[in-house]
Amino acid sequence: MRRIEVGGGAAPYAVEVGPGLLGGLRVPERQVALIHPEDLPAVWVAQAQASLNPVVTVSVPARDECKTLEVYAGVLSALAAVNLPRDGAVVGVGGGAATDLAGFVAASYLRGVAYYSAPTTLLGMVDAAVGGKTGVNLPEGKNLVGAFWPPRAVWCDVATLGTLPPAVFREGAAEAFKHGLISDPGLMARVLSPDFRPDGPGLEDTVADAIAVKAGVVTRDLFERGERAFLNFGHTLAHALEAVTHHAVPHGEAVGYGMHYAARLSRALGGEDLTGHTRAFLEWQRPSPLPALEFGDLAPFMARDKKADSDGVRFVLLPALAAPELARVPETVLRAEYLGFQADLGALGLLR
Repeated sequence: MRRIEVGGGAAPYAVEVGPGLLGGLRVPERQVALIHPEDLPAVWVAQAQASLNPVVTVSVPARDECKTLEVYAGVLSALAAVNLPRDGAVVGVGGGAATDLAGFVAASYLRGVAYYSAPTTLLGMVDAAVGGKTGVNLPEGKNLVGAFWPPRAVWCDVATLGTLPPAVFREGAAEAFKHGLISDPGLMARVLSPDFRPDGPGLEDTVADAIAVKAGVVTRDLFERGERAFLNFGHTLAHALEAVTHHAVPHGEAVGYGMHYAARLSRALGGEDLTGHTRAFLEWQRPSPLPALEFGDLAPFMARDKKADSDGVRFVLLPALAAPELARVPETVLRAEYLGFQADLGALGLLR
């Protein structure tokens, strides 16, 4: 088992990575609410329930369908119906969407109760469960409502990855590959290796090392006042793709596409040409082809990206490998590179 410490703020916590963790969850709070997505395999639900003996278990819609104000309100009502007390706890088990929702419920119910996270997808482990960002979506964009609410502990049971469909596992690899691009280039080759699979050798270490990149950034910049924004490499276009397609493009695939677009922007502004890396990732990931969207379809959603400020949208760029920066990009460049991006996807057979 690997253990990664996450500092920053008043309450540091640990992320544990290894097989078999879901069957041994332990929290000090006597009353616990368990939140999980409806598509979580019954074996994992049963293990979590046996570990925690929750006073209430709430099943929510799968993936981003759970990240709505309506679902959020329903979960709050379920907790209130059983009188979960202020010294109780919320435990989120499932993918990144479910843990985002569960964390926001914990942050706001009774003005805040203890929160614990047990991500069961690769995407949830290497990204969503670490860092304390919680929230839900609005029709106008992704993650526009939420709070910083760090968990007390995170348990990443890598045994759950063996039950994921191959496409969902590859989807989650986008965030691990991104951590390689912005901080640890060795991760890129490990992600693209044939050994990177649920039953592959070294899976636990690759997952833990990807988590360690985010843990280090979060420790240094808990509330995204600087360096933490770099974790959003590729996400400006990604979130727009998710929003404009009503989440028909899943997050990890959208990030894969967004990284290639951001690499093109970086090159266009004089940076190192990293498009070979991002193209190789798309060839490995094999995402569903994108619809032929116009730049104008996506621009309003990019303008509402959380990295935007009063002067407009900003992008995370890579002038060089593992050297990210936050910069504004002229609209003429955004449009021109989007056309080039679409041409690249067409050559890869990823545009319909």
